[in-house]
Amino acid sequence: MPRSVNHVAARARRKKVLELAKGYYGRRKNVWTVAKNAVEKGLVYAYEGRKQKKRNFRSLWITRINAGARQYGMSYSQFMGKVNKSELELNRKVLADLAMNHPEAFKAVVDAVNK
Repeated sequence: MPRSVNHVAARARRKKVLELAKGYYGRRKNVWTVAKNAVEKGLVYAYEGRKQKKRNFRSLWITRINAGARQYGMSYSQFMGKVNKSELELNRKVLADLAMNHPEAFKAVVDAVNK
C-alpha cells in the first residue's frame, strides 16, 4: 500500500506561519524552520507585552498623579489615601488624565479630598 501524506494540510500549516513571518529580516521570513522559531518567539513576546502594557500604563498614571498632587503639597501616597477615604470613585486612569489635561478639575478633586 502506498504511503499517504497530507500535503495540503502541511502546506497550509506552513503557509500560515510564513504569513505571520512576513516583514521579518533575512531567512526568518522565508525558511520554514527559522520562521517557525521566530514566529513562536514573537508570539511569546506579544503575550508578555500585553501584560507589561497594563503595568506600564499604571506606572505612568501613578507618575502623573504624583506630579499633580505635589503641586498642592501632597505626595502620591497621601493623596491616594485621602481619595480612598473620601466618597470619590475615581480610578488612577481618570485622575492621571485630570492632572495632565485638566488642572483646574484636578484642583477641585484635591480640594474635595482635603475637606
